[in-house]
Amino acid sequence: MGSRLQIQGDESVLLRVTHSNIKSFSADVRFSLQMTVEAVKEKLWKKCGTSVNSMFLELYDDTGAKIADVGDDARSLGFYSPQDGFRLHVIDQDPSSVTSGGWLEDTSLVEKYKISEEAYEKRDGTFRKFKEKFGHQHPSDHESKISDNFMEDFCANIKVGDRCQVEPGEKRGVIKFVGQAETLAPGFWVGVQYDEPLGKHDGMVKGKRYFDCPPLHGGMVRPDKVKVGDFPEQDPFEEEEI
Repeated sequence: MGSRLQIQGDESVLLRVTHSNIKSFSADVRFSLQMTVEAVKEKLWKKCGTSVNSMFLELYDDTGAKIADVGDDARSLGFYSPQDGFRLHVIDQDPSSVTSGGWLEDTSLVEKYKISEEAYEKRDGTFRKFKEKFGHQHPSDHESKISDNFMEDFCANIKVGDRCQVEPGEKRGVIKFVGQAETLAPGFWVGVQYDEPLGKHDGMVKGKRYFDCPPLHGGMVRPDKVKVGDFPEQDPFEEEEI
């Protein structure tokens, strides 16, 4: 069979991934068309748990019709002519796989840890102890104790335009705002435009616009979560650590 697609450059495709054993698993994953099928399986193994040797792939179009069995590990993904919106279905052929039997979905199959009421009462730092200590306070009491210059010192080396990395998650982006935010709690905040859609807004928070960025690329975080420096945009095809 001849190649069906002439690949130019580093083209990519966004596919919906489903799984034979994990019915609730559904993820949009971007792949380079130059990746081998074996490399595609390696990437999927880290996302769904099915081993490469036990994985068989099927490609479906956006109408649900099966296009091909993606069975040749040495071929490029582009050989099978996938398009944005197509579905890549993972079939786990190992009957003893970690994904079989519903263990990853049905929590009723997992034995629950139970603690006696007496033992729970003796523990410190529980939510019950927290409620007993602070439950009588008005929710705004804690907020009112935060000073207006809270975390101002963390902003000394943070300025608009800096590249940064935000924890947790090592999310990278660029600083778009530094200062107090009247619609948020007292103290200093940092507005970040993430490189990827990992945020919650477009720079508008609770009706107040602090900066402009694409939808779902914006975040407002405390400055102690921000590290500025030489943080270039990450390769979209870089393997993720799960």
